[in-house]
Amino acid sequence: ASAWRWPWRWAWWSPAWRSSAGLRRRVATSRWEAAWGSRWAAPETPSVRGRGGLLGGETFSHLPRRAQEVVALQTSFMKERVVLDVWSPLNPPVNVTECHVFFCSYSFQTVFVGKNKPQKDPLSSFRWQGFKLEEYLIGQPIGKGCSAAVYEAAIPFCPSPRDRAESSPLPAVQQDRAAASQGAEEEPVVKHQPKRAFPLAIKMMWNISAGSSSEAILDAMGRELVPATGVALSGEYGGVSCRRKPVLGRKKLQPHPNIIQVIRAFTSSVPLLPGAFADYPDVLPLSLNPRGIGHSRTLFLVMKNYPFTLRQYLQENTPDVRLSTVMILQLLEGVDHLVRHGIAHRDLKSDNILVEFDSAGCPWLVITDFGCCLADENIGLRLPFTSSYVDRGGNGCLMAPEVITASPGPGTVINYSKADAWAVGAIAYEILGLANPFYGHGDSTLESRSYWEDQLPSLPNHVPLEVKQVIKMLLQRDPNKRLSARMAANVLHLSLWGDSVVASRTLKPDQMVAWLLCQSAATLLTNRLAEKSQVETKMKMCFLANLEFEDLWAAIFLLLAWRGHSG
Repeated sequence: ASAWRWPWRWAWWSPAWRSSAGLRRRVATSRWEAAWGSRWAAPETPSVRGRGGLLGGETFSHLPRRAQEVVALQTSFMKERVVLDVWSPLNPPVNVTECHVFFCSYSFQTVFVGKNKPQKDPLSSFRWQGFKLEEYLIGQPIGKGCSAAVYEAAIPFCPSPRDRAESSPLPAVQQDRAAASQGAEEEPVVKHQPKRAFPLAIKMMWNISAGSSSEAILDAMGRELVPATGVALSGEYGGVSCRRKPVLGRKKLQPHPNIIQVIRAFTSSVPLLPGAFADYPDVLPLSLNPRGIGHSRTLFLVMKNYPFTLRQYLQENTPDVRLSTVMILQLLEGVDHLVRHGIAHRDLKSDNILVEFDSAGCPWLVITDFGCCLADENIGLRLPFTSSYVDRGGNGCLMAPEVITASPGPGTVINYSKADAWAVGAIAYEILGLANPFYGHGDSTLESRSYWEDQLPSLPNHVPLEVKQVIKMLLQRDPNKRLSARMAANVLHLSLWGDSVVASRTLKPDQMVAWLLCQSAATLLTNRLAEKSQVETKMKMCFLANLEFEDLWAAIFLLLAWRGHSG
């Protein structure tokens, strides 16, 4: 019996194992310090005194959570920093990864990567609801594209399962189906309610060739589910359980403040919704339109309802230069997040970017519509272009030069790692109040297939130099010369909030770490104290969560080179 008890007693969850593991860690740490401590000796950490004496133990545990994080971050940096020679553009670091500055960037990532989350979704209090179309109250149409129609929606109340079986919150849809089966030709009229009454948006995909089974629908439209949350994919898609039928081969995208979140996804019968006969009669099923070619079931995606697209916002508003720079930075952060996950959007345009406002009135941009994305687990961002039947993307006008000029054939591969960044450079013209040079306006029409960099329209004089240079470098024809989304975002971040660092001609690592520490402390406290997270705070959190010291120094040197050349 004792022979059977011994493994359980020393299992990894047992107290005995935990205490022995802690002892082993302490022994290993002491041995490492004895061997390497003299080589990596760091200055003594200054003590921080509070009302109860040294800041530790009981006093530290009584601090607010954000204050604990700031103090812990500062203590970590003071232990890890080393004294190095002066770094400057004339004397760059030989190998950054061999010094303890690397550990500082890792500490920043550790603190901020878990806090850089999007806003709370409207269905967070309805965790186990919203997987059936009958639970929604559907309002007026918001818009339509080449493959779907979007409607405003809401869940009016949270009924019990018994009440849900007895009554449906969507009587209008059921009545419309009955009327359509009797040969009705007029679309239903739904009474319009205020915008705030519809916090959700439902995207109804048009199913022409996928069949009517849930398995076939999910297989054909799986790219739409790339930005779906874990809750959206837990439950039933019509008659298919996600545990039995996962969407194979598709990458999962982690949440990001500048990426849309699909909070519910399900298949259901196609209803007759407002504007159906006027906007998309041909894709309706035969049960609703005798001339329709659509199938009876399709995929429905539920998202947050945003007030504008970027195109609509820019038609009514002219943001100033700083606000425009922050908007461009948001797109770059979103694209960088996609690239880090091996995903290419391939259909970036102002119609596929949604806008809302934070509490300070700053536009909050969100990238949406992933129906054309490249999100394959097997190939990543390198698409084998073996024949003309391979889909290379959606928007031909804003297709990067290396994509649109690719010729199909054996061994041909399209690299999408910087294709979306090129599209952001073109959209930046619209954000700055100019016409997109690739949309065919007047005599200045350019084609991504054949343009040259010197043909790009000049930006206004009030646009900062670094913003002009970033846009110019994003629109380089050669992807090897083009800035990545991460590098461009770092340059804009330093331009907006790093003047105190860039202004110094000789930079020391301690100065950079001190600036980053101030940025992190201010960001943590602002994110805690603000009633609603501000856009600038989220951008700083993105910057700190993705911080790599080599990339940061490269951005500093690039920014200094631009300013030195202009001066």
